[in-house]
Order: sequence, then C-alpha cells, then structure tokens
Amino acid sequence: MLPLARADAAAVPSGSALAGGAVDSVVNRMVEAFTPNEIARRVETVGTARTYLGVFSTLGLAIMAGVFIALGGALTGTIAVDSGLGAGPTRLLMGLGLSMGLFMVVITGAELFTGNNLMLMSLLSRRIRLFALGRNWLLAYVGNLAGALLIVTLVFYGRWWVQGDFSFGGAALGIADAKVNLSFEAAFLRGILANMLVCLAIWMAMAGRTVVDKLLGVTLPITAFVAAGFEHSIANMYFLPLGLLVAEEPDVLAAAGVAGGDLDRLTLPWVVHNLAAVTLGNIVGGALIGLIHWFLHLRSQRGEEA
Repeated sequence: MLPLARADAAAVPSGSALAGGAVDSVVNRMVEAFTPNEIARRVETVGTARTYLGVFSTLGLAIMAGVFIALGGALTGTIAVDSGLGAGPTRLLMGLGLSMGLFMVVITGAELFTGNNLMLMSLLSRRIRLFALGRNWLLAYVGNLAGALLIVTLVFYGRWWVQGDFSFGGAALGIADAKVNLSFEAAFLRGILANMLVCLAIWMAMAGRTVVDKLLGVTLPITAFVAAGFEHSIANMYFLPLGLLVAEEPDVLAAAGVAGGDLDRLTLPWVVHNLAAVTLGNIVGGALIGLIHWFLHLRSQRGEEA
C-alpha cells in the first residue's frame, strides 16, 4: 500500500487541507477493517435490502449460492480421498476446500440460506417484517437446494466418482453415511455450531475492504467447522444426494469395502431426517450470532431512534 500512499500524497497540493498527516489518515481509513459497530450496521442494511429483491432474482442468486457451496463440496470430497495424513490434518484441508464455496458466495453477493440467518438483525431493528424474512429464507433454501442438486447431477453423470479406481466414490459414500448415522440431537447441535462459525465468517468478511481481506475472513471459521465435524445444511444438500447415488454402484461399494446391507440408513428418509435436524440447528446458530451482535451493537441505537 505504500506506493498508493505516496501517489495520493503527491497528487495533493501542499496547501491543501488533505496534505501531510491528513493524507495518511485518509489512506489508512481506506485499508483498515470496519469496526464492529460499522459491520453491524452493514449487516443490517444488507439484510434489509435482500427483502426488496424479486422472487426470480432471489431464486437465481440462491441457485448460484447452492452451486458454489456444492463446488466447494466437490473439492472437499476430492481432498478426502486417500490423503494418508490422518483424520485431523485431512479435515483441516477439507475445510480449506469448502471455504472456496463460501468465498464465492461472499464475492458474488449470492443468497445463502445459512448466511441469511443474520437477517434476524434487520428484523430486530424493525427494518423488515417477519413475513419478508420468512419469504427470503424459503426462497434461499429452495434455490440453494436446486443449485446443489445441479452440481450433484453433473458430478455423478460426469463420473467424477470413478477416479482413483472408484476411491473418489468411496470417499463420497463414507462422508454421506457418517452424516445419516448421526442422531437427530447430534445433527441439530452440530448444526448450531456450524452456522455459528458460518455467520462469523460472513461477519468477518464484512469487516474487510478488499478481496484478500474477505478471503482471510471466510477461511478460518469455515475450516474450523469442517475440521471439527459440524453440520451445514447446504453443504449436506450436495454430500447426501451424491452419497445416495454412488451407493447404487457396486464398484464404489467394493472400493469403500462395504456391502449394500451396511448402508441401511443411507436412504432418502434418513437424508431428509439429517437435513431437517441440521437446518433447524443452523437457524438457531445463525440466530444466536445475529442476536448477540444486535444486542451489543445496535440495540441502544435503534432504541434511541424509536
């Protein structure tokens, strides 16, 4: 940033009010992160603006978000194949893979259901109505599902899973089977933890002013939730349907070292069971982050306005 500072300083006349230290102040302000209060207001403003989008715009942006998270899921599943590093380091790298998906969501302004749980802050400030919030969440969820299923279809019929002597399919099968074998309570609680981190990733990305700032803000929380084994509903919209499909392939079962009878829970009802539990947990986790930040940064301001 030093060349920029010098160029800006050289462009300012010596007698200008912006000369000397004032230039440094302006330049520093351009590159430093937003403060927590500023982030809160930005989140509130963005959440309010999202409710003014039309149905087709919201759905289109939500489909984009589902595509991006699913592409991150495809990278995550690829990293999971025979890494030989052990569970911890492998999950750490898988988290970096899924970070790509949320980073693309942030940069493109796509509509991600779990990130939009922060819109609760706009509701608490009475900037939006409950109906508008519910409408956005429903459209975002449906669109995210459509986008994720589109990538599942392309990945499956593109035969991504045959690579590595079907070990890619075996890894996808293992990920999906582990998820459907979670109890409702475990999936719900892991969903809370996951979306706390996802919403914190959104919050940290909103703090940054540059693309690099946003990348760093997103990466650590997303890596943390994947490495810890928490549950994200939109990511599961990719992992679970793909697991269902590859479970019908004998070569994948052989590569994974399992028989069809060992996958008694890898069925559509159990997929829905997992998604329902994780979705509810995600809502609670996102709402907690939104509620805490609203209380800390916006409650007094909005109370004075009222």
